[in-house]
Amino acid sequence: MRVVLAKSAGFCYGVRRAVAMAQEAVEQGPLVMLGPVIHNDHVIRRLEEKGAVLASSVEEVPPGSTVLLRSHGESRAVHRQLEEKGARIIDTTCPNVSHIHRIVEKAGEEGRTAVIIGAHRHPEIQAIAGWCSDAVVCADLEELEQWLAKDPENARKPLTFVSQTTAARAAWESCIEKAKKVCTNAEIFDTICGATCKRQTEAQKLAEQCGAMIVIGDPRSANTGKLTQLCAARCPRVCQVEGAEELDPSAMEDVALVGITAGASTPGWIIKEVYDKMTDEIMEIEESFADLLEKSIKTLNTGEKVTGIVVNITPTEIQVDLGTKHAGYIPVSELTDDPSVKVEDLVHVGDEIETYVMRVNDAEGVVTLSKKRLDTVKAWEDVENACTDHTVVEGTVTEENKGGIVVNVRGIRVFVPASQSGQPRGADLSEMVKQRVKLRITEVNRARHRVVGSIRAVAAEERAARAAEVWANIEVGKRYSGTVKSLTSYGAFVDIGGVDGMVHISELSWSRIKTPADVVAVGDSVEVYVISFDPEKKKISLGMKDHSQDPWTVFTSTYNEGDVANVRVVKLMTFGAFAEIVPGVDGLIHISQIADHRIDKPGDVLSEGQMVDAKITAIDYENKKVSLSIRALLEGASVADEEEA
Repeated sequence: MRVVLAKSAGFCYGVRRAVAMAQEAVEQGPLVMLGPVIHNDHVIRRLEEKGAVLASSVEEVPPGSTVLLRSHGESRAVHRQLEEKGARIIDTTCPNVSHIHRIVEKAGEEGRTAVIIGAHRHPEIQAIAGWCSDAVVCADLEELEQWLAKDPENARKPLTFVSQTTAARAAWESCIEKAKKVCTNAEIFDTICGATCKRQTEAQKLAEQCGAMIVIGDPRSANTGKLTQLCAARCPRVCQVEGAEELDPSAMEDVALVGITAGASTPGWIIKEVYDKMTDEIMEIEESFADLLEKSIKTLNTGEKVTGIVVNITPTEIQVDLGTKHAGYIPVSELTDDPSVKVEDLVHVGDEIETYVMRVNDAEGVVTLSKKRLDTVKAWEDVENACTDHTVVEGTVTEENKGGIVVNVRGIRVFVPASQSGQPRGADLSEMVKQRVKLRITEVNRARHRVVGSIRAVAAEERAARAAEVWANIEVGKRYSGTVKSLTSYGAFVDIGGVDGMVHISELSWSRIKTPADVVAVGDSVEVYVISFDPEKKKISLGMKDHSQDPWTVFTSTYNEGDVANVRVVKLMTFGAFAEIVPGVDGLIHISQIADHRIDKPGDVLSEGQMVDAKITAIDYENKKVSLSIRALLEGASVADEEEA
């Protein structure tokens, strides 16, 4: 037989807080407990052994006594009666339950009717109902439907729905589904304790795997009863016990896997006794009252970093179990600065989360926490370390301002002067907004909230590293994808990955061009190849022309002497005009071959860029020269006209 213990078995933080407060109070002097502080006789007996007295009603409380109110809470009337008796009140009400008290109290002040989903006789429900007037308590959907059907006006009343903290999730959701369909003016507060939901979910999953389940807890405990009910629906054999003395391990010898879970009011030492009795292994945990007090009574201070477990998530806050007597709450506004992020994408029930203590309310046992502020504290530490260690950080450019830009690095504003932006002098820095950039932190003044950084430094280092790689592997003929960085009258400079190479104007195109701008522009992505390089002088000569397509070969395979070609005039000289036949091959139209009459200069008839038909009159294959004639075509047309006439 193998025994498995559920992870969340035992005290929840509300019960842990109540027991710790009771232990602390009883050691300070005489104490009257108004009702059991929690539903567990073992805990009550230990408190009584230390001198605590159990009273079942306010009437039994002597005037001027120190009175401990149970974790289930008490009504407003009980608080008033004790105050009239001059009692010193120690309120151990679970913070989650106190939260419900405030909800229904406010509902009553606004003229709304509180509808409480839970067990009628449970002390928590009775206390909640005592904080408002005319509260309606429904144990399940059937009772809610009966109340709504009793008077048609009920569905039209302003209603405020809350739930017992230990209610079954399915029962609550069925009631709310009905309320949304029928009630015309209902506000809904999901007040089921996240720790309870987690405990129930874990128990259900464990029950599905086991042949038998042991549920430990007081028979009066509502959450223990719910655990038993949920396990019974998924496991053939379920045994609910108050302690190890009720168990007979031999009765389960035929079961391969036994699961153990425990209600929220079950202390660790009882769980240990049950576990030890069911297995030969010795349970490693031992939780005495002294241990419990030491863990739970821990004082929290504003500005402190604390770690806890997420136990519940609502639209307005995240509840965190800190392992102390305090209940931790993170308002959604203190979770993140990013308004587009959804809470459920950042945290989940069961997650461990580190936070920052904003406020401590010992009277109510509540701590207000902030994840956002802790992230800011950590971000400052990271920025300071980055400055000291000269490490590279990343951020997003959020704005341009006078003299530079602002980069958000994990919530910290980092100013980058224009000279350190990595952009040319006079560049429009607004184009960098929303860009993700790398930078080095050069100055940090936390007291003045001033941080200065440099993008240029990182860019220079990265460029140097890329340049070293280029020079280590460069060779003639190697091809690169580059970016045109600048243009001159004699060529273009291309960045091939940290190193600039020069493409001479003659290597930009096979066609005759006047300036590099006729072919490329700054910022263009181009394919280039290495013609030559000098590592000592750090010079690289590049080419862009495709030498696999020899223009002369293209020309000779396309034209022969006597053919007529449509050519483009590319340059006018005193002795004639050069015209492009195919890209990379020009022919000369001598001045005597431009017209069928005498002209003073080629410009009298032709202009650069003009397209004209010309006859190929001669091809010098050895010297790769071509002679063209427009006159030959004009004379041929004249002869043809005469013959036709």
